[in-house]
Amino acid sequence: MLIRRDLLKASATLAAGLGCLSVAGRGFAQSGAMLTRTIASSGEALAVIGAGTSGSFETGVDSPQLQQLRQVLKVFFAGGGQVIDTSPNYGGADAVLGQLLEEGGWRGKTFLATKIAADSRAAAEAQWAGTLRSLRTDKVDLLQVHNLRDWQRQLPYARELKAQGLTRYVGVTHYVDSGLDELERILRQEQLDFIQIHYSVNSPAAARTVLPLAQNKGVAVLINRAFDDGRLFARVKDQALPAWAAEMGIGSWAQLFLKFAISHPAVTTVIPATSRPERQLDQLKAGSGPLLSDAQRKQLIEQFA
Repeated sequence: MLIRRDLLKASATLAAGLGCLSVAGRGFAQSGAMLTRTIASSGEALAVIGAGTSGSFETGVDSPQLQQLRQVLKVFFAGGGQVIDTSPNYGGADAVLGQLLEEGGWRGKTFLATKIAADSRAAAEAQWAGTLRSLRTDKVDLLQVHNLRDWQRQLPYARELKAQGLTRYVGVTHYVDSGLDELERILRQEQLDFIQIHYSVNSPAAARTVLPLAQNKGVAVLINRAFDDGRLFARVKDQALPAWAAEMGIGSWAQLFLKFAISHPAVTTVIPATSRPERQLDQLKAGSGPLLSDAQRKQLIEQFA
């Protein structure tokens, strides 16, 4: 539970961060504005750093943590963020997100991505109706079949919703290496706007086939688990960043892990989750400045193998 001392600390950090982000974008000015990547199926540009809600937004709509999450979103939008990914399976995160977006007047700034996680058409229809209520919206930007669950039935349903104007894009997701082979098969046989997959310094397998295939087929890519659910931070505790990190404008391991992901040319946006404003501010900094070279990415993969 958020206590007053933590909230005051977060608020102070936020105030300092927003001060850097204000006045004609100062804070990103030295290394440039947030980088964007284009969705091939439409030409729409998206900021490379987005946000997830798994874990971080899983609280009640009347929780004392709501104020801190409101600050997280303020930092996110002030820093040029657009893509926010959620799911009806994330313990009420979609309802919390929907409330905060409505209260903050941020829905128009949000590229809102959610999922279908159901095992029948009837269950999917009921879930979709609940999703719109929870998110307090009449449509979303991206609807994804969660972890390929019943995808043969749910992907056609997502396409029906797209035809009705209820979502602008459709796609599928997964989050572990065991899903890569099936995801590759789906990419080869289905027309998709997006895929969402894991890709990190210690889990780079998607770069062997799935990411190049998505790029070749013009499918946009969201990246989840860039921090390996936080486990990467335990591995680098008390370790210095690579000597070349400062030259790249990288000031934290979080920025480096995110920069690794967005440096792959197939990646559109990476969606790290956080419930802390100061971490949100830090993560956004990975979205500007130079990308990593092939040699630097290879060095990191070898380091964390």
